[in-house]
Amino acid sequence: MTAVDAIERDEAARIDDILKGAVDPHVHSGPSIAARAIDHLDLARMLSDAGFAAVVTKDHDYAGVMCANLIKAHFPELKTQVFSGLVLNNVVGGINPYAVEHTAATGGKIVWLPTLAAENHLEWEKSSNWSHPAATQKMRHASPVPLFEDGKLRPEVLDVLDVCAATGLALASGHIHVSETKIVFAEARKRGVERLIFTHPEDIVGATHDDTLEIAGMGAYVEHSLAFFIHDSKFRTRTYEELQAFIDLVGPERTILCSDLGQVGTLDPLQGMRRGVAACLSMGYSDAQTHAMVATNAATVIGLNG
Repeated sequence: MTAVDAIERDEAARIDDILKGAVDPHVHSGPSIAARAIDHLDLARMLSDAGFAAVVTKDHDYAGVMCANLIKAHFPELKTQVFSGLVLNNVVGGINPYAVEHTAATGGKIVWLPTLAAENHLEWEKSSNWSHPAATQKMRHASPVPLFEDGKLRPEVLDVLDVCAATGLALASGHIHVSETKIVFAEARKRGVERLIFTHPEDIVGATHDDTLEIAGMGAYVEHSLAFFIHDSKFRTRTYEELQAFIDLVGPERTILCSDLGQVGTLDPLQGMRRGVAACLSMGYSDAQTHAMVATNAATVIGLNG
């Protein structure tokens, strides 16, 4: 074994250790209307072999809670707990408090505000050269799901916030504009919502560093999608330097790193997390700081740590 081989082996073992007990709270596994490279069960097997504590699957069009419950019931030997949540897009009726209650009652962990149907996302899409892989093939294009009416949050939004407060569901910002996130999160705090996730400020949502710092100051965790940063990801639009600037802005203690992977033609979620850990180590973060960003913080925001 060469010196280079030994160094690579030692780094791989170090990454293995950091990822023991990891939680990836944002994975696009299948089945889905869009093509996925891995399904929920194979994902659970992959992450279980790597020692992950939990994963939260996310689909833009349906709540994956029933799939998660089936995996838990029929594959008790898996070390990784599989959870899911709900995205408030058109397929579930948009801002639908009934669907949110059902998701919470069946073990869901996160409710995302609109993503593909967010007014902000649909505006961003016009200049991004992006479209949902299945949008024009199998179903009609998304229509806007507004959060406001006459300058005020719609009653349904307030109802959803109350459900999150009552059930402990984490509320994630999805693809709404950062200016909307500030208003929704402020109201959520007033209504007793304790778990807030600011979704990928680096892309789509129009956030500056000042915006991100303000939202973290509300008690939100800032979640970064490694898919936008890591080498060999087909979604890479940002640099490691930009990731470090975001992390240093709010500190590792308020940062969550998720894969946001599972799509075809790119790295799988475990590869994404491993590369994210390697990047953090190369940027000088300690093993403990990196573990917090890939494990402890996400576990806290979905309620695994009490």
